[in-house]
Amino acid sequence: MCTCLKFENGGFYFGRNLDLEYSFGEQVVITPRNYPFVWKSQGSAGRHYAMVGMATVLRDTPLYADAMNEKGLCMAGLNFPGNACYQKEKEGAKNVASFELISWILSSCATVGEAEILLRQTNITDAWFDQNVPSAPLHWMLADKEKCLVLEPMEEGLRIYENPYGVLTNNPPFPYHEINLQNYLNVTASYPENRMSRRIGLKAYGQGMGGMGLPGDASPASRFVRTVFLKETSVCAKEETANVTQCFHILDQVGMVKGAVRTEKGHCDVTTYSSCAGTERGIYYYKTYENNQIQAVGLGGEDLEQSALICYKLDRCQSIRQINERNKMTKNNQEKRN
Repeated sequence: MCTCLKFENGGFYFGRNLDLEYSFGEQVVITPRNYPFVWKSQGSAGRHYAMVGMATVLRDTPLYADAMNEKGLCMAGLNFPGNACYQKEKEGAKNVASFELISWILSSCATVGEAEILLRQTNITDAWFDQNVPSAPLHWMLADKEKCLVLEPMEEGLRIYENPYGVLTNNPPFPYHEINLQNYLNVTASYPENRMSRRIGLKAYGQGMGGMGLPGDASPASRFVRTVFLKETSVCAKEETANVTQCFHILDQVGMVKGAVRTEKGHCDVTTYSSCAGTERGIYYYKTYENNQIQAVGLGGEDLEQSALICYKLDRCQSIRQINERNKMTKNNQEKRN
């Protein structure tokens, strides 16, 4: 369960919620330009674009869940069980394992246009990272400031869709979400008009009634509709802090509160982390379920010419700013110690 968002308001931002019932060892990872990528079937990569995002690192290999490269190209993988179908290697194609795809694209492409050309030659294979790490069933959203695509590996091959909504969730496949969105044409952020009767003087009894019918459950279809609505009605100042804050507010509206969504096995699905990539300044913002203070890691703060991965563990300890009663709290703490 995940939600991905392309947000534009005087700048291009790429956000996502990652919803899981467990942690996968995620941390913020910067891959510098000279890190030696070694692909399963495509040899190795020398110098390439630097990138930053959320990943787990296994045997010094970054496995990205979402990332942004230094050119402002962004990509995220979202859960797609029951539909994702990876292929065996094909002669003459660029065979890339699913867990490599984000690194493969972001290391070599500066724009969605460049990536689309490469993707039409790419065969996403079913290769595992190793015998203990199987491939997750995924589809992907890929975006820059000009364009957005959805990539879905199906039984017949990779399907590539234009995504004018700038939103992706999970099952069903993307064409369903496009059709389902049309069921909500009348939903509005405006004060509602009385369309039922010209004779009966009906009036709204509260604010927000133009949005009645907007789905609020946590299903992928509902999260897709709700995210599109919030994105399209969004109002905020056209500057970095306001845009990042707004992006997180939108993601909060489709996040998973622990206990509200349970898996088939009874586990709690939660929004493990939310992220927002600010492409113009090259800053990756994030917050975790346990600590909702926005934190930031920037490409500009590192030596991107090195070859070693740069990793930052997530700060999961809640940050609370105490405004008053400092002396009282200190006195209480001293009394407890005595």
